[in-house]
Amino acid sequence: MEVHLPPELRKKLDHLASAQGRDAESLVREAVERLVDYDSWFLREVEAGLASAEGEELVEHDEVGRVLDRRYSS
Repeated sequence: MEVHLPPELRKKLDHLASAQGRDAESLVREAVERLVDYDSWFLREVEAGLASAEGEELVEHDEVGRVLDRRYSS
């Protein structure tokens, strides 16, 4: 796989990699891995939320307000 980056982004990537004593390829690989892991986690959380909503495991609007008021009242 090849990834083509705009020159300005490549310059930033090279600078960051140099500052960390790494090569740009390892930095890109780590960034892609983090993105994929985060997106996978996010999708699982959305699916869990939708399943809860379908099972009517919801909190009423007024209850959310009461919880927030208790938590953030001084």
